[in-house]
Amino acid sequence: MAETRNPQEEFVIVPKRRKPRPYRVVGVLVLCLLSGLVGYGVGWSQGGYRIEDVVQTRPSLARELSAVKAEYDEVRQEKVRLERTRAIDAQALITARDSIADLESTIANLEADLTFYRNIMAPSEASKGLQVDQLSLRDVRGEGRYDFKLVLTQVGDNKSYISGLVAVNIIGEQEGEQEVIPLRDLSEDVEDLGVRFRFRYFQDVEGTLALPDNFEPYEVQVVAKAEGSKASQAERTFEWRQLAEN
Repeated sequence: MAETRNPQEEFVIVPKRRKPRPYRVVGVLVLCLLSGLVGYGVGWSQGGYRIEDVVQTRPSLARELSAVKAEYDEVRQEKVRLERTRAIDAQALITARDSIADLESTIANLEADLTFYRNIMAPSEASKGLQVDQLSLRDVRGEGRYDFKLVLTQVGDNKSYISGLVAVNIIGEQEGEQEVIPLRDLSEDVEDLGVRFRFRYFQDVEGTLALPDNFEPYEVQVVAKAEGSKASQAERTFEWRQLAEN
């Protein structure tokens, strides 16, 4: 009986694989081996050259590093020296300014003294004889305590001494009323109403005074009287505010 085929069956054609030939496999392996050897050789030669180059340049780099360190140390020392010099110059400038200020103050005092003595030795016609020259106050402790200095002079005729008494009164207001307080009541350095003097050229009357509570001073009145052959009187009034500010 003849075999019957189904017309829906499909035929698949499968190509037949050939077996690789041995000499081709060997050739590929040899080619890969040669490529690897060449690449390794090139890499080794380049690496060896770089290592040798680094070894040769190391001493030069060390010398450059040493030079840089030396230069750095020198620059740092120079910086320290400049800073020290600047500090010395600044201190010297401050000292110089202080010295100049002291010299200016000394010159001013000397000029004032020169004027003072010149007025004594060569006065004008209107200012001869006994004079109330200066009065100064200095706040030393606060709370109404002051150092005072009164200067009396004999202008013109200085060949003989002049003597007498000088009285000082502080005029002000206390509790709404005017008060006149003698220096004796304010200073332990003055015992009498009048302070005795005797001099040829000038005399200082110095001490400390303390103002009473609730007392507001306005003026200081000074009256000096000479006795004997040079009998005369000199008066002068000073504003307290100006004395305290100076």
